[in-house]
Amino acid sequence: MKRTLTTALTLLFGTLPLFAQEIDAATVQDNLNYVWTIIAACLVFFMQAGFALVETGFTRAKNAVNIIMKNVMDVSAGGLAFFLIGFGLMFGTSAGGWIGTDGFLLGEIGDYSAEWSYTFFFFQAVFAATAATIVSGAVAERTAFNSYLIFSVLITAFIYPVFGSWAWGSLFNGSGWLEGLGFIDFAGSTVVHSVGGWAALAGAMVVGPRAGKYIDGKPQLIKGHSLPLAALGVFILWLGWFGFNAGSTTTGDTSIALIALNTFLAAGAGATAAMVITWITNGKPDGAVTLNGVLAGLVGITAGCANLSPGFAIITGAIAGVLVHYSMKLLEKKVDDAVGAVSVHGVCGAWGTLAAGLFDMGGFSLEVVGVQLIGIGAAFAWTFPVSYIIFKLISAVLPLRVTDQLEEMGLDIHEHDAEAYPEFTPSAGIG
Repeated sequence: MKRTLTTALTLLFGTLPLFAQEIDAATVQDNLNYVWTIIAACLVFFMQAGFALVETGFTRAKNAVNIIMKNVMDVSAGGLAFFLIGFGLMFGTSAGGWIGTDGFLLGEIGDYSAEWSYTFFFFQAVFAATAATIVSGAVAERTAFNSYLIFSVLITAFIYPVFGSWAWGSLFNGSGWLEGLGFIDFAGSTVVHSVGGWAALAGAMVVGPRAGKYIDGKPQLIKGHSLPLAALGVFILWLGWFGFNAGSTTTGDTSIALIALNTFLAAGAGATAAMVITWITNGKPDGAVTLNGVLAGLVGITAGCANLSPGFAIITGAIAGVLVHYSMKLLEKKVDDAVGAVSVHGVCGAWGTLAAGLFDMGGFSLEVVGVQLIGIGAAFAWTFPVSYIIFKLISAVLPLRVTDQLEEMGLDIHEHDAEAYPEFTPSAGIG
């Protein structure tokens, strides 16, 4: 590599200056790792726009500003909370593999340079924001903004980092008991998505259903106001997911090729399977479920994107697409999840984590599958009860949900004194 660069530069410029002669392959690779990781982090950051559009499109227009505000603050206040508290808990020197004990310092940490510390923090911070924003969709349209903000900060500062330290601590300066067992979750089907999904389930249960969701105990369809917005959000998320999965190498090399391909194929399989199953069961292909099928496939492949063959990536995504359809129908009987977040992220995250063990290119092993099941169970056992208790505590201090009257008015007017579409009225078809 060094000889090739030197030869090329010599042909162009003649005798090379000393600094150019000192360029070597290790330096080029090191710089490429920084560039790739930061670009990938930017793609993951852009996923916040995707989540905002998906959640806005799947809910009613009178709550659009509220949805946008929650997504903005998930990454803003949540990012600060992760910087001040969460990163140290997740990646600091581990206390027996259970929790990090270092804070995040602006400088060298352990064996890592200040520059890599900055880079790695940025990449992990946008992951933390993703876990938080999963919750906002499930509790949409009836949750008080100030109460939601408290939980958003707590999940990024505490809930997500603690489980993350169990599975990913050694990626930086810690170690975790789950990764010590050999737990496979390359980019976060469980660490990010199931944690967000189980927290969303707790929130939806505590805050209760939207007014009019259940009549005589039967769930009613509450249509979102813009499927095109939701579709645009899904495409943005699909794009961002290449940074989410392939960026998790934190290395700019050829290993990202398989990961990117598996990510693409699983999403397509999820969408196709979801469309087909709704076509069979409902008589017509359902657009909203198909969009969630894309996300289900993406969530499903996130754990095993680096250790599954393309064929098994398709199978994983397709099963996720079918699973999300039936999970949403089953969950809706008891819990009002406004956008299907629990099914997409919680259920399909668990499936994807199991699939990473079942379809491992290294060969099937009951021991590996057993470890995957332990990790799936640990994520639920930690996240759901802690989130449930926190939501209950918040509701004991502040109103967790708005009144039926304010809910009917819309959270945009009540919470933000704003309207997303001021030139339209509910009577004109946007409610």
